[in-house]
Amino acid sequence: MSTHDPAVPEHAGAPDPKRWLALGVIAVAQLMIVLDASIVNIALPSAQKDLGISDADRQWVVTAYTLAFGGLLLLGGRIADFVGRKRIFVVGLIGFAVASALGGIASTAGLLYAARGLQGLFAALLAPAALSLISVTFTETKERATAFGVFGAISGGGAAIGLIVGGVLTEYASWRWCLLVNVPIALVAAAAALRVVRESKAEGDTKYDIPGAILVTLGLVSLVYGFTEAAKEKNPGKSTEVLGWTDSSTLAFLGAAVVLLVAFVWWERRTKHPLLPLRVALDRNRGGSYLVFLFIGAGLFAMFLFLTFYFQGTLGYSPLRSGFAFLPFSIGIIVGAGVISQLLPRFGPRPIMIPGLLSASVGMLLLTQITADTSYWTHVLPPLVLMSVGMAAVFIPASSTALVGVGSHDAGVASALLNTSQQVGGSLGTALLNTLFAGAVTSFVADNMRGGANQDAVLADAALHGYHVAFFWGAMLLLLALLTAIVLINAKKDDIPAEGAAAVA
Repeated sequence: MSTHDPAVPEHAGAPDPKRWLALGVIAVAQLMIVLDASIVNIALPSAQKDLGISDADRQWVVTAYTLAFGGLLLLGGRIADFVGRKRIFVVGLIGFAVASALGGIASTAGLLYAARGLQGLFAALLAPAALSLISVTFTETKERATAFGVFGAISGGGAAIGLIVGGVLTEYASWRWCLLVNVPIALVAAAAALRVVRESKAEGDTKYDIPGAILVTLGLVSLVYGFTEAAKEKNPGKSTEVLGWTDSSTLAFLGAAVVLLVAFVWWERRTKHPLLPLRVALDRNRGGSYLVFLFIGAGLFAMFLFLTFYFQGTLGYSPLRSGFAFLPFSIGIIVGAGVISQLLPRFGPRPIMIPGLLSASVGMLLLTQITADTSYWTHVLPPLVLMSVGMAAVFIPASSTALVGVGSHDAGVASALLNTSQQVGGSLGTALLNTLFAGAVTSFVADNMRGGANQDAVLADAALHGYHVAFFWGAMLLLLALLTAIVLINAKKDDIPAEGAAAVA
């Protein structure tokens, strides 16, 4: 995720004798970043109840992190390259520990959102520094492939560990420990990094695109805030009406988002040191890959959010049981990725991605059939398996097509854009689908809470109706990813970079 070509370390001298210890430290840091998304999902119902967070606002616990992470990731990569990767890696770990501690002791929803945003900011420094450190620490091809394999396995399997750990901590301690657990891990990793990780920097031009980073981050925050405004009640506690998409405050935030994001593109075309070189994103295959990851992130993040509330709120699962209920999804991706990586050189990306996206879309649509009485084994497990196998068939090929034809100077940016696309997609999708969920619930209650209606029964049915709406539109987002792959991805198997999947693992 640097501007330096990962395949050509600047200091390609004698191998670092502490390189495998360094890999262990980097792996721990990467695991912590991956854990933090899934571990908080399991804890969210408890945190929402404890801090009195509304349904419309609860998505900020997720989006504050993913927005800061995705919006600042490219800038974080540049900072790590120019200031020093080891230094920024250590700063990121310490900052992440502090932000996690603030979130763990947060007494209000606002403080929790702020802490999550701060976590995202330091993750945006930490993640690209970690990947770049592997590139420059391992100079021999076979060793680098092994190191990237470890890194990729953690990226794929970490979410599963997070679901289980989140369940254990929430059930037997408190949701707060899902954040506080990061503190000792990050501090120990930082201390170890000072001893075993070798410093490296990129040479040459060291200019930062601060205006670009500000414009894109403010634009994305405004877009998410506009989505959230649409779901807010007009008169909290007195009315079941929501502000909606045509309210002046909703339109103001959405309009500001359009202006800021257009200004970002205009600036990137003019500046000599762009945060996002448009030549990287405007290539047909690379741009298609980023859009696919954007739509996938939007659909998948929401699936995790709403299934968590369905498990705990509707089915009455404990947090730990909820974590185990998601396990087949993670296992399916890990197993599927191993198979797909063998098929990709034989068939190329397109024949694998299209069936994968179709499978994932069908899986998401099947979730619209869940009720309070349906069985996990018949109505949740099959869709999870379809989605996990489908996602494995997308992640590996799309990671490779994101690097098709990219120059060595842009290799790091092209890799970082994949993660950025997924995080930004997750932010926007979570906010949008949570808004659609909240609006559907409010409308259902308004239509059915009449006369002698049983209030608890109506509220339970309203939540299910909201889940159905969210899953339907989640499936539409995955179908958009499918349409994007059909129209834009045309790379052949011979076009795929040999180390494409590893470089962005």
